[in-house]
Amino acid sequence: MDALKRAKEEAVTKARELNVNINSLWTSGSKMLSLFQTPSIMASPHQLSKESASLHFEDLLPHNPNGLPVTKEFLQKVIDILMDHVKDTNDRNCKILEFHHPEEMAKLLNLDIPEKGVNLQQLVQDCHTTLKYQVKTGHPRFFNQLSCGLDLVSMAGEWLTATANTNMFTYEIAPVFILMENVVMQHMREIIGWENGAGDSILAPGGSISNLYAFLAARHKMFPHYKEKGLSSIKGQLVMYTSKECHYSIKSCASVCGLGTDHCVEVSTDSAGRMIPSELERLILERKARGDIPFFVNCTAGTTVLGAFDPIEEIAAICQKHNCWMHVDAAWGGGLLLSKKYRHPRLTGIEKADSVTWNPHKLMGTLLQCSTIHFKEDGLLISCNQMSADYLFMQDKLYDVRYDTGDKVIQCGRHNDIFKLWLQWRAKGDEGFERHMDHLMELSQYMVRRIKEQPDKFELMMEPELVNVSFWYVPTRLRSMPAGPERENLCGQIAPILKSRMMQSGTLMVGYQPLDHRPNFFRNIISSAAVTQADVDFLLSEMDRLGHDL
Repeated sequence: MDALKRAKEEAVTKARELNVNINSLWTSGSKMLSLFQTPSIMASPHQLSKESASLHFEDLLPHNPNGLPVTKEFLQKVIDILMDHVKDTNDRNCKILEFHHPEEMAKLLNLDIPEKGVNLQQLVQDCHTTLKYQVKTGHPRFFNQLSCGLDLVSMAGEWLTATANTNMFTYEIAPVFILMENVVMQHMREIIGWENGAGDSILAPGGSISNLYAFLAARHKMFPHYKEKGLSSIKGQLVMYTSKECHYSIKSCASVCGLGTDHCVEVSTDSAGRMIPSELERLILERKARGDIPFFVNCTAGTTVLGAFDPIEEIAAICQKHNCWMHVDAAWGGGLLLSKKYRHPRLTGIEKADSVTWNPHKLMGTLLQCSTIHFKEDGLLISCNQMSADYLFMQDKLYDVRYDTGDKVIQCGRHNDIFKLWLQWRAKGDEGFERHMDHLMELSQYMVRRIKEQPDKFELMMEPELVNVSFWYVPTRLRSMPAGPERENLCGQIAPILKSRMMQSGTLMVGYQPLDHRPNFFRNIISSAAVTQADVDFLLSEMDRLGHDL
């Protein structure tokens, strides 16, 4: 408004000097000023040199053999944008997001694909605009998802990975990364507790696909002819088991692999969200009596909502008794394997599992995506998935072809997810990761204490086993009401409204959801190394500031 006021005053002065119509000149001046306010010609904070700004992609390497100077300038500007984002992400005075509804956001962005390519300056501006409106998931006050934070060593690894642009299917084209993968996967198997790190592992595109690999391997182990003969090789109905609180990808396995979700049996959980072993065995016996074939039990180590750990040792005994494959989905809770203090009793018995999913991109803070699937039995992955494509997996190569990993997976091309994890682990060591896990758990316990110290404003839903802190926020008008189902229902109704206020203010993000008979409650996740006790205090006070009048 100050700029408009000054512009109008200048227009008045100029009009008097020239003896022209003031209103006419002001109209023209307003149009000119509005032009300079449009994003397309506003001065960019990351301006290329005059010589480079109007150039196009053909002027960069490799299209222009003499394009190194322009290429360096262009990439340096992009790096400057990335570094500004890193700085803002770690600045608590910066907002987590600038929320706009989809229709509004579409107007702010120029997402059209042009007939002719835009110049380099526009590409730089596109990069700047993209990060301007993107949620800062590494911000210390972003508590919304299981994957939070921005580990800079892992980020550096991802930059190098993108530059190398290597597929992971053969040692021939990814020798360094294949060896890294072998070393890190063996180390993870040792941490799980398998003797000398024996077994086999692979990185997969997310925990859902890791769980799918476990299902496929279990079926192949029990019915090896299924690979060639299909359903006709099985004389009976296969049945799998999982808790009611499992990740939805487990039921998805039943659907995708032809089992059918009716044959993915959900086992009841206790009040803390843990599978009840006696109920599992009852359901196994029930389906056996019908002539079905129980073969796969999924045991969750860190459920998505409550962070609950199924009792692995008790479930392992039942699996052994009934000849079932035991898979442990530790995608979320697997990071606690690195903590002597918190590993037990949560993950006691995990070494008895036939397969384990473990996602470093969650508790460990590795950049997305980074999911691993581990098998106790070596050779099972390749036996299950091998298709022997002779244009990739020739057996007469110069080197030991056992280092070619592509035939172990149902993918062909596989993204390099190992370098960022390897580099991060080199930086932290086991000791650094252990401190990280302990810190996250201690912060979550601190949050529980702070909630209990403010019983008028917050109600803890349950004592957490992991870093999932579940609670209700109680606005002022409900604070005189006694705790109970009626108040919980009312608190559940205001949760979406409070979340919308968080997003509109941009100062905080915490997720909410219902669960079984429980109405909407907030589920706070602390998995970022950036979070401090002061951030936890801010979270609670900011929720009260935004929601006290609801």
